[in-house]
Amino acid sequence: MGMVLPAASTLAASDKNKTEANLKAVQDRIERVRQQVQRDAVEKDRLNRDLNAAEKSVAQARGDLSKVQQQRTEQNAAREQLQKDKTEREQQRSRTEQNLAAQLRAAYFMGRNEPLKLLLNQKDPAQFGRNLTYYGYFGRLRASQIAEINENIAKIDELQAAIEEEDAELARLEAQNRDRINELDAARRQRGRVLASLEKQSSDRNATLKRLTQQQAQLERLLKDLSRAIEAAPYDPNDAFAKLRGKLSWPVSGRVETGFGDTIAGGLRSNGIVIAADRGNPVTAVQEGRVVYADWLPGRGLLIIIDHGNGYMSLYGHNEQLFKQAGATVKAGDTIAAAGDSGGRSQSGLYFEIRRAGKPVDPKPWFRTGAPPGG
Repeated sequence: MGMVLPAASTLAASDKNKTEANLKAVQDRIERVRQQVQRDAVEKDRLNRDLNAAEKSVAQARGDLSKVQQQRTEQNAAREQLQKDKTEREQQRSRTEQNLAAQLRAAYFMGRNEPLKLLLNQKDPAQFGRNLTYYGYFGRLRASQIAEINENIAKIDELQAAIEEEDAELARLEAQNRDRINELDAARRQRGRVLASLEKQSSDRNATLKRLTQQQAQLERLLKDLSRAIEAAPYDPNDAFAKLRGKLSWPVSGRVETGFGDTIAGGLRSNGIVIAADRGNPVTAVQEGRVVYADWLPGRGLLIIIDHGNGYMSLYGHNEQLFKQAGATVKAGDTIAAAGDSGGRSQSGLYFEIRRAGKPVDPKPWFRTGAPPGG
């Protein structure tokens, strides 16, 4: 008796379940790495802990403010549409009233006994029948127009009530907007106090070098831990990242402020580039991939790391807001964050790195143009 092979659908379902289980395991490992990084950041350095809390508060308040402002925009648009609908209904009612008034004036001149007059003034019985039918049409038309006027009045009343509700909602959003602005201002002031402490400490060159060295070590450890975490289910790209050298778009508009390998504070060399960019400028993924980190990191602020498969990763730091979470898949050009000054920067911008097998590479040759838009 021959061996019975499992159906193709059963094998496909098994493969799918295995893949999903692997992805879940990877996400759990990534989350454990993220939590450990956050514990290390807040336990080992009081200023990092304070800056972490302050910048996350700024990001939260800014995000809440953006949502309220978007709601206000939508409510304003809804109110304007309701007002437009009300105006149209009022114009319809006015036209209907004018038409009905003209017919009533004609009926008044004919007198109250219109059918009798029609009979006495017509010699032809057939003509009289047709006139009487027309008269019936006119009567029904008047009744229909009166009903239409009543319907329009009711509709106008509904629209007026809806407009009043929209006005009340706009007032609520306005108050909420003021609250969010106050929260944002308070978070900014707290961040300013932490930055003043950092500035005071930075006057000591040895302290600055120690801080930067620790921050770089934390990033290297994070990348190593992430690489181990994703081994079970690495990202499988449609387009191999290695083939895209010289074809990538820049992740943000602005001007390159720090190049790869440039000397930075403390005498260290930069592993990436810093692009000076306006606050809030959209930051986009340079290529498809999976987000493996989206949180605050000492020295890099609000940071997103994307795994592009085959050992390639891209890093985006100093953001003011993050729009993607760990585990999300992205396409080239997707907006993943907004440029900012988190991580202790005095001006807004974006820190960007490309990693190959854990080693930083010069990003500039990977872009199709020599400078970012606006640079």
